Amino acid sequence: MAANLLTDMSPARRPLPPPSSERFARPRLAEVRTSAKGELVTTRDGRELRLRAIEPGDVAALQRCFGRLSPEDIRRRFLHAMSELPAPMAQRLSRVDPAIESAYVLMDETVQPAEMRGVGRIYVDEAANSAEFSVLVERDWARVGLGALLMQRLVDDCRRRGLSELWGYVLVENRPMLQLCKELGFVRRLSPEEPGTTQIALRL
Repeated sequence: MAANLLTDMSPARRPLPPPSSERFARPRLAEVRTSAKGELVTTRDGRELRLRAIEPGDVAALQRCFGRLSPEDIRRRFLHAMSELPAPMAQRLSRVDPAIESAYVLMDETVQPAEMRGVGRIYVDEAANSAEFSVLVERDWARVGLGALLMQRLVDDCRRRGLSELWGYVLVENRPMLQLCKELGFVRRLSPEEPGTTQIALRL
């Protein structure tokens, strides 16, 4: 990754970001409509997903989603290789502690059983008044604005909690995610000790 892909700025020089409704607007999404069970998202090619909070009953869908990921996708999301998502881990990921976690999923209800096409989550560090994020969108559903939509919901959640920063680790090779975060106003910090990764952060 080029060193100037994401340029850090001191807080004193960093301009105030525009509202998330403007900064995270992705024209490739055709429509987002609120419903009683979440939000109905329509992509420009006519595919429809439901964006909602993750539920304990999503364990099987989460495991099937993992099973469709390529080894590269798994490394980008978990930062290391995994051959499967064990049931205990899937159960833990599907049962969030609302005091310190949030997770949103994109569900494809045009098939039965409904399939999970994307997920975004935060883990709150109360001591630092910040949250770590992770976002994953299935490859066949990527590059249509869904990642930015998940990020918007995570940012809005962090702001409701009164947090000051959203941050995460991204593999240096994960250029699509780095480019998305650059567009959304994230800045790059000093590289962490873990080789091949970079830390990015967004002041809220």
